[in-house]
Amino acid sequence: MELDIQCEEMSPSRWAELLTTMKSCKTIRLDDCNLSSSNCEDLSSIINTNPALTELKLNNNELGDAGVEYLCKGLLTPSCSLQKLWLQNCNLTSASCETLRSVLSAQPSLTELHVGDNRLGTAGVKVLCQGIMNPSCKLQKLQLEYCELTADIVEALNAALQSKPTLKELSLSNNTLGDTAVKQLCQGLVEASCNLELLHLENCGITSDSCMEISAVLRNKSSLMDLSVGDNKIGDSGLALLCQGLMHPSCKIQKLWLWDCDLTSASCKDLSRLISTKETLTEISLIDNNLRDSGMEMLCQALKDPKSKLQELWVRECGLTTACCKAVSSALSTNKHLKVLHIGENKLGDAGVELLCEGLMHPNCNIQSLWLGNCDLTAGCCATLATIMATKQCLTELDLSYNPLDDEGIRKICEALRKPSCNVQQLILYDILWSSEVDDELRALEESKPEVKIIS
Repeated sequence: MELDIQCEEMSPSRWAELLTTMKSCKTIRLDDCNLSSSNCEDLSSIINTNPALTELKLNNNELGDAGVEYLCKGLLTPSCSLQKLWLQNCNLTSASCETLRSVLSAQPSLTELHVGDNRLGTAGVKVLCQGIMNPSCKLQKLQLEYCELTADIVEALNAALQSKPTLKELSLSNNTLGDTAVKQLCQGLVEASCNLELLHLENCGITSDSCMEISAVLRNKSSLMDLSVGDNKIGDSGLALLCQGLMHPSCKIQKLWLWDCDLTSASCKDLSRLISTKETLTEISLIDNNLRDSGMEMLCQALKDPKSKLQELWVRECGLTTACCKAVSSALSTNKHLKVLHIGENKLGDAGVELLCEGLMHPNCNIQSLWLGNCDLTAGCCATLATIMATKQCLTELDLSYNPLDDEGIRKICEALRKPSCNVQQLILYDILWSSEVDDELRALEESKPEVKIIS
């Protein structure tokens, strides 16, 4: 049984009711439920008496160090079989790390620990690393985003990596590590026996200086499938170094996030080669890079290569205009694998979207999710978009937010939604002005088609 509740204020009577249910739950998720340390005392008892419980998710609650201390009493009992523990943004400090260290040292069932968005600090995470190094610890996933870590943490992390062959996922995003620390971390990863599958280093103060070492990880860890270095100023020169590792035959990368990395169209030659030849690559995010139309045209040429297996392309806010839409359309009509296209916040205009729709209508196109928010669209392109919605049954998600579609455009979209052939299940319409009459039409449409979710 699974209990999954979010964003609900817990009255004493409601909490008592849920405690009875929790006694037989395999999964308990209570994110954003205004829980405190007193609730943790009850949860500790549940952990102790419910051996079926394998996942506990308590993100965004004010548990504090006292709450974690209560939880850990239950986690340390022999009957506990918990595998996944989520405590993100729970107002924890380094004081919680000693208690969690005891759990890591004594509880071999625990394979996932998510403690991001807590002020654990370098000193606290060093204590966690001591628990990870215990032979009893079988941790596979460690998430430490926004934990106020500095470069001093790397020595302890590397020691933990050396001792823990089970570790598959490591997320250190949004910590001020810097190039020197990232170089040391990468050297440790290359030497470690762990088969790392995921490495997230977003907003870690990385420049092109550490990209050669990250590239070495890509070459030496064929297990690595998910790399995110977004929000780091690696630039075109850093990307070129990363591509040396990405293009290595032993690299099996599947997901690559490079958003806001100061890339320009100069990087698109390397990226195109990667997209057209690395058949394992299924998802790439290039959001907020100045690729321009010339860069996008190169990427589209790569998408047309039969070897390309890319399924998701994120090019939001990349300086694109109507000029590249013919190339995008051609790629859509050729590539059977692409399912998700985020191309919002680009000045495509109605003319550009009309061109895109030509590719979307092609039988080869299998797009499921299309994001066109803030693309300078008007009601003028909505008739064509409505035709796509009504005829392209693979399309299940459409974002048209921040475009001045007005009543005329929204009514055309509604007309398409009403048709039995339309399979759109999620329509996103943030910050679009329409009349109360159109609002009534949208609400009525949701009632008549409960499978459709309109977000506005």
